Amino acid sequence: MFQPVRRNRSNLTVTLSMLELIYHSIVRSVRKSHNNAFLAIATNILQSVIFVAAFYVMFSILGLRGAAIRGDFLLYIMSGIFLYMTHSKALGSVVGSEGPASAMMQHAPMNTIISICSAALGSLYIQVLSLGAILFVYHVAFVPVHIEQPMAAFGMLILAWFTGAALGVVLLAIKPWFPTAVGIFSTIYQRANMIASGKMFVANTLPGFMLAMFDWNPLFHTIDQARGYAFLNYNPRYSDPMYALWVGLILIMIGLMGEFYTRRHASISWSARR
Repeated sequence: MFQPVRRNRSNLTVTLSMLELIYHSIVRSVRKSHNNAFLAIATNILQSVIFVAAFYVMFSILGLRGAAIRGDFLLYIMSGIFLYMTHSKALGSVVGSEGPASAMMQHAPMNTIISICSAALGSLYIQVLSLGAILFVYHVAFVPVHIEQPMAAFGMLILAWFTGAALGVVLLAIKPWFPTAVGIFSTIYQRANMIASGKMFVANTLPGFMLAMFDWNPLFHTIDQARGYAFLNYNPRYSDPMYALWVGLILIMIGLMGEFYTRRHASISWSARR
């Protein structure tokens, strides 16, 4: 007697509904670290500033400033720090997003794709806002910031974010099966990228045997290319942005296939294993 009324929804309506869900999920992910969204962003800005200050002091004490690119030394440091943090934060946010066994998935409109998109976009929003705030203060209070090709350099930031989010999707698909192993791998990967990302040196100055130790890393390619776009006096010869793009696309495809398989075999009892 009582039957639900079927409504024919157009593709545009479905798309707008999903975008609205993603927007609210982004707001939730941004406010997850702190109830006050402003303080959540301020905390990330402070973390970036501490990273930059620590590397500036380290380079100055060790006498490595001469190995940097000719130009603004602080901008050279920030070009590596910003891309590293964007990559790592995207990875951490996606891995920590709501999985198929989460209680949030019990609500009908919610699904794991929305959770992944909101975590990745929320991370990008915070990083871009932090980047803009730091560069604005540095430009106004210290020295004018000049980036040779700003849009291309920003494209490398987006590519670093994309590769981090893609790897995060792969780890998120594996996480319900091996939660401890994924947590350990994620931590080791982010710590190893402190050196393996190449943010402390430039590829053109490395000998061949050392270059082979870093060119597997897509973040190494994006940072080196970003410095080529940011500085007039640097032309990267040993890095390729297309390599990072293809690695990101392959990882996102593998991650989505793994996430689809995991979602179909997910059980609410898995949450007790975490």
